[in-house]
Amino acid sequence: MTPPPASDLDLFADEVLVDPYPVYAELRELGPVVHLPQNDVYALTRYDVIRGALADWESFSSTSIAFNPMANEALTGTSLASDPPVHTQLRATLTENLSPRALRGLKGGIEAKADALVAELVEKGSFEAIDALARAFPLEVVADLIGFEGHVRDNMLRWGQAAMQVLGPMNQRTAENFPIAGELYGWCSEVKADDLTEGSVGRGIFDAEARGTIPPGTAGHIIHQYLGAGVDTTIAAIGNIVALFAAHPDQLDLVRANPSLVPAAFNEVLRFWAPIHAWGRRATKDVDLDGTVIPAGAQIAILLGAGNRDPRHYENPDAFLVERNPVDHLSFGYGPHGCAGQGLARLEAHAVIEAFSRRVKRLVVGPEVRVASNITRSIEELPVLEVISA
Repeated sequence: MTPPPASDLDLFADEVLVDPYPVYAELRELGPVVHLPQNDVYALTRYDVIRGALADWESFSSTSIAFNPMANEALTGTSLASDPPVHTQLRATLTENLSPRALRGLKGGIEAKADALVAELVEKGSFEAIDALARAFPLEVVADLIGFEGHVRDNMLRWGQAAMQVLGPMNQRTAENFPIAGELYGWCSEVKADDLTEGSVGRGIFDAEARGTIPPGTAGHIIHQYLGAGVDTTIAAIGNIVALFAAHPDQLDLVRANPSLVPAAFNEVLRFWAPIHAWGRRATKDVDLDGTVIPAGAQIAILLGAGNRDPRHYENPDAFLVERNPVDHLSFGYGPHGCAGQGLARLEAHAVIEAFSRRVKRLVVGPEVRVASNITRSIEELPVLEVISA
């Protein structure tokens, strides 16, 4: 058994975070597992190895999803950072409100909201796509769903971004965001059913706690997950939809000509630009991957975006092609920890793509601005200069 190849690359350097794809290609060529001493992690780089690790919770534990011990300690007891059987029970309550049946009732409202917002922006003719759409839309959907009111609504963006930043290594970004993530954590540990709108999913989680379906004191943890894990990533995905369709008008034409391509188009957006840069796991024992050994106790970095562009799995992976329909992309994870909120994210994104394909022929955009961020890779600013209506 041989140790994996090593690279002196810093996975969390600003330039890597802003555009990781050249680095992903380099690491994939080195091997399916690459040791990065700078970050003290073993990076998983290829599709098959990543999918296998995500499915194998016994060898790759979720008790270390963050790249610093403080965040992992703070997340103890959440479904994100636990393994079965604890994970199974916590997740059941989280997904109960996110099942296809539960979401069916929301579909019409979400579609109407997206259509009205896109119609208003198209009418304006120019707008800032991230603030006006990518942030505004999911923030409103999640706030209504969970029943957030008042100051919580106002803080959702800050809290959601900080909750992802603090999962990085102990760099400046992580340090600066700990106090903000602490505000969210503090609010979630004190929130009561009465703080949430009657009839909301948030109220339903407290009902489940009262019935004994979930352990006492875990309702706040579950609500934390809706905001901490679900908001920033959806914002990233919706920003990517606008940027990719602006850059590839021929692909928007295909969706406009064939609206049944909407789900395929979103799968390709997620594959092409993964909203999450790196996600953590801990090796519970020595793990043999393709003949190289990851030592027990090692911190793992799962590079979802590297797997999504692996030419061993996807033909012509660096092309954005909506007809590809990569239903097996890795951006929602896989296995027991596959993204619990993916049904809601799909509802929101499909509604945006449908509204765009109906109302927009071409988008003329200015340069996109990206800012280095530890975990979520998203566009910070994207000016839409002109809309050519369909």
